[in-house]
Amino acid sequence: MDLQAGILQDGSPMESLEKQLICPICLEMFSKPVVILPCQHNLCRKCANDVFQAANPYWQSRGSLISGGRFRCPSCRHEVLLDRHGVYGLQRNLLVENIIDIYKQECSSRPLKKGEHPMCEEHEDERINIYCVTCEVPTCSMCKVFGAHKDCEVAPLQTVFQGQKTELNNCISMLVAGNDRIQTIISQLEDSCQSTEENSEAAKRELCARFDALAALLEEKKAELLQRISQEQADKTAFIQSLICQYKEQLEKSSRLVETAIQAAEETGGAAFLMGTGTHTAVLSLPRIVEASKGGRLDKIEQGYESMDAFSVSLDHLTEAVHALDFDPAEEDEEYFDGEEEEMEE
Repeated sequence: MDLQAGILQDGSPMESLEKQLICPICLEMFSKPVVILPCQHNLCRKCANDVFQAANPYWQSRGSLISGGRFRCPSCRHEVLLDRHGVYGLQRNLLVENIIDIYKQECSSRPLKKGEHPMCEEHEDERINIYCVTCEVPTCSMCKVFGAHKDCEVAPLQTVFQGQKTELNNCISMLVAGNDRIQTIISQLEDSCQSTEENSEAAKRELCARFDALAALLEEKKAELLQRISQEQADKTAFIQSLICQYKEQLEKSSRLVETAIQAAEETGGAAFLMGTGTHTAVLSLPRIVEASKGGRLDKIEQGYESMDAFSVSLDHLTEAVHALDFDPAEEDEEYFDGEEEEMEE
């Protein structure tokens, strides 16, 4: 606490000093003993204990089994960690206590100036020293005896002041404790948000890995089936090509026989034709021509031999399975479904 800076900011050193000695909880001058927080801010021990008790409702006393607790400084929101001694484990600020004693002695030795105490507007020479409970306003004794508040219920001003001040302090303590709880909830929610993002990324990576493995398996199976089709294609094509070569050879032989037979048919001499002494040997070739005219005995392919319908694959069941892909149900749902199945079986 920088007392010198606070004093220099105001024209009256005593007023500036008084502002520096105000507790942020009870809004009054620090009461003995004064405790100093780790963040170097000061609190009355009673106010610090009220804030600590509000933030740690299950902490009962220094003899409690609970090891310690925490609360936040009302000035800077710095988190203060306490051991099993609670606020009694905090260090006292003896310097501030001595300054308060000197300040109070100085104030008591000064004469009270006119104008330092609020005066009644109706009775200028009367100080406001009572509180009208009926009208809820401060007033003076003359207003109660002769003035507007003669029929009202009144109470000592200091009593009402202390009561409302106590209520205000309690509200402040509750607000500070509520803010601390809200901050804790916010921290928990932020942690949950971060955990949700991390778990989502892990689930995405696992899902991608499973689908990549499935895609690799499908590619491997596709390559295997394509290889089988290619092998069948090569076998059938080779067989057909061999038949083509055989039929071409037969066609070539048959063409030569046809040419020989045509030339023999043009022979005019009967003896020469039958004896085969002419230009052509038709008689010798006639048995071969007759045999060739009956047609060849080469292999033939069956009808539909070129079809590849045997290699048709139905993927409808896989398509339905892919459409039905979904995340596994929770264990509770599985137990629930198992229970229903057992009831149905019974």
